[in-house]
Amino acid sequence: MTSAQALRDALADRLKASGDLDDPAWERAARDVPREAFVPDGFMRALPATQPTLYEPVTPADKGWLEGVYDDDTLITQLDGHVRAVDLTAPTGGEPTSSSTLPSLVLRMWQQLGVTSGQRVLEIGTGTGYSTALGCHRLGDTNVTSVEVDEGNAQRAAAALKQLGYAPTLIVGDGLDATVIDGDYDALIATCAVRHIPYGWLDQVGDGGTVLATLGGWMGAYGLVKLTVTGRGHATGRFLPGTTSFMIARPHGRPPRPPLVLLPGRATTTKIPPVLLDDWTGRWVAQLAIPSAERLGGGEIQVLSDVATGSLAYFGMDEKGRAQVTQRGPIPLWDRVTHALVKWKAAGAPHQSGFGITITPDAQTVWIGSEEGPSWRLPI
Repeated sequence: MTSAQALRDALADRLKASGDLDDPAWERAARDVPREAFVPDGFMRALPATQPTLYEPVTPADKGWLEGVYDDDTLITQLDGHVRAVDLTAPTGGEPTSSSTLPSLVLRMWQQLGVTSGQRVLEIGTGTGYSTALGCHRLGDTNVTSVEVDEGNAQRAAAALKQLGYAPTLIVGDGLDATVIDGDYDALIATCAVRHIPYGWLDQVGDGGTVLATLGGWMGAYGLVKLTVTGRGHATGRFLPGTTSFMIARPHGRPPRPPLVLLPGRATTTKIPPVLLDDWTGRWVAQLAIPSAERLGGGEIQVLSDVATGSLAYFGMDEKGRAQVTQRGPIPLWDRVTHALVKWKAAGAPHQSGFGITITPDAQTVWIGSEEGPSWRLPI
């Protein structure tokens, strides 16, 4: 079996070649921090072509476990808030609620944060502790504080960090609640997605400091934004290239809803095909337009459901074979999405890196190009 060190070095070499690892100090962290120490009981792997998705356990006793740890993949470590690999004897379904994020993304985000030795960082979402260990290796234990909402995950991460000799400040609590944290940080990095930037995060970072976080929503669209804090409740920033996604923070998750029933409504033809929602940024724009809606399905067979009002939009074909949308409820969901997509396409259909955000105490506004361009307010 290939040694763990050889696998770490091979992973670091791949990340250098792909451009995800170009800082020598973070490269040393990638080569030195053992990822397997943070999944000692194993992880869960999605089985292909299963509906709904089933997850199989992969434990240290299984052949290929260590090699799997050093794949550049996200390792699912928890389902439904409590199920772990050690609890499974066969594939099972469930909703992933914790993971060890793929190393390329973790290291790329640490580098994008732009912090150097001596700067203090607040990490939202300790998870397994792997990202926290990388931060400690690069910045020093006293400069890293990490917050984790799940007490069991926090305990396991703390044990792994201690075993490796890392001693960051660890807090068990809701990282979206500023009252659990007390500090003046140079930067904040979040390993969960949020529907809007918690104002408490801006309070934790001094003027001129940096916040790196993923904005997401219930339609499964995400954008990584780098913010500069410009005053109390004020920040501005741009979205970054690439595709970044995280599990949404539990307080920002979709609330329970009854089963969907596709009742009759107003049926019209549509010139905008629903497959545009399969596009990474197309879905992002749609989510900005209807932020309390979720998306089910894909391709030509999709349903948009507004969690707040019960409004629906679903797709089919009319008798002439034309794309048709049926809308129902107080919010014409597809009309709003169409209007947003037309504005996006008129602006050149840019990737999220063509978007920016302005935060004030009154609103958080995402815009295309500049503050004078097409814009949408985030749900607060």
